[in-house]
Amino acid sequence: MCTALTFNTRDHYFGRNLDLEYSYHESVTITPKNFPFSFRGAGKLERHYAIIGMAFVSNNYPLYYDATNERGLSMAGLNFPKNADYKPWADGLINVSPFEFIPWILCDCASVAEARAKISKMNLWSENFTPELPLSPLHWIIADRECAIVVESVKEGIKVYDNPVGVLTNNPPFDFHMLNLANYMNITREEPENRFTERMEITPYSRGMGAMGLPGDLSSASRFVRAAFVRLNSECGEGEEESVNQFFHILGSVEQQRGCARVGKKFEITIYSSCCNTDKGIYYYKTYENSAINAVRLHSENLEGSELVSYPLLTKQYVNFQN
Repeated sequence: MCTALTFNTRDHYFGRNLDLEYSYHESVTITPKNFPFSFRGAGKLERHYAIIGMAFVSNNYPLYYDATNERGLSMAGLNFPKNADYKPWADGLINVSPFEFIPWILCDCASVAEARAKISKMNLWSENFTPELPLSPLHWIIADRECAIVVESVKEGIKVYDNPVGVLTNNPPFDFHMLNLANYMNITREEPENRFTERMEITPYSRGMGAMGLPGDLSSASRFVRAAFVRLNSECGEGEEESVNQFFHILGSVEQQRGCARVGKKFEITIYSSCCNTDKGIYYYKTYENSAINAVRLHSENLEGSELVSYPLLTKQYVNFQN
């Protein structure tokens, strides 16, 4: 299960928690402008926008989990089991396999508006990457500085939702998450008022009681509410370090610790958290084993190249001893 969000200060930031019980040894991967993409049903693309993000590279193909292009458009895929429904080949539409969806959008689109127009001509085609790597059931968040949308391929077809909250988790579908926020509309960051009765005085005994009832469990519905509350009430300065730190603190409000969510014989954890400054092309990340913030710069590479550039994750914890 996962949580993704978009966030503005002076610059725009996009990132996510990847919550799973296993890792594919993903890496921060840069796809330069001349890396050739051969889409299974949408033709070949020789030149495109450069992309940076987290990917599992297989057979020299970047299977992106989340990514941002050089124009600042970002996209992430999140687990959507039992609801994702990919379709057979459809004549008259552009057939794109879900594993190609992120690069197909980010190679060619500079804004959410452009992505929305492209999606209107698309069929998410049920075509596996390989027999050993079948498709994952996903839905996606796409964001630029101005707005965000959610894309879901369900039994009824492709649905595109405006996302004013700037957050996405997993099941149920996005329209449920938005409706569910009404259950928490009395929660506030302010000191609560006594609405219990006018016949007696009741006063808070602790700070933060205005947020009593805010869910703290690890379910996707609860994580959506909690991440939305923290993001929408966030106060942050304009500087880069302050913005990045605040972004990771928002993600930290819904991170998963080993031992709290059993999956078979393993436990789901937050394998990595990411935060990309989409204006500057800087991809920051932390891992479960290494809480230090590490970064890879898109524009430090030769973006006119044709070969993928990957940086393995730094997973060993660094401790700064002060005496």
